[in-house]
Amino acid sequence: MKLDHIGIAVENFEKAIPVFELLLNANCYKKEVVESEQVETAFFKTENCKIELLQGLNQTNAISKFVNKKGPGLHHIAFEVDNIEEKITELQNKGFEFVNNVPKLGADNKKICFLHPKSMHGVLVEFCQDLNKCNNPI
Repeated sequence: MKLDHIGIAVENFEKAIPVFELLLNANCYKKEVVESEQVETAFFKTENCKIELLQGLNQTNAISKFVNKKGPGLHHIAFEVDNIEEKITELQNKGFEFVNNVPKLGADNKKICFLHPKSMHGVLVEFCQDLNKCNNPI
């Protein structure tokens, strides 16, 4: 596994994107709506991984609920895996609990799933597999 990206929940792209562009000295290279999650994402490339800003599209999605409860900030860390289904099975056999046991389509042309924060001492961990490297696309 390698670190793929760090997800940061924000309230407002118009305010957050310029701050991250200034900090990282890099432009936001892609914005994308993920209908299944009712969020919009904005991506930045760094030397070692990507930064993903997440903004809720309504008040009922997980990102808006997170921001309303905890405020904007670190939401999750994501690791790229070669085979997401095998990773789910492997970790379930080791006793880890998942938010979703079946991968779904996420941003950046990836299949994704999340470990439940209860399994990770309060940290939401995402696993992602590039659909271009996938034998079993969604």
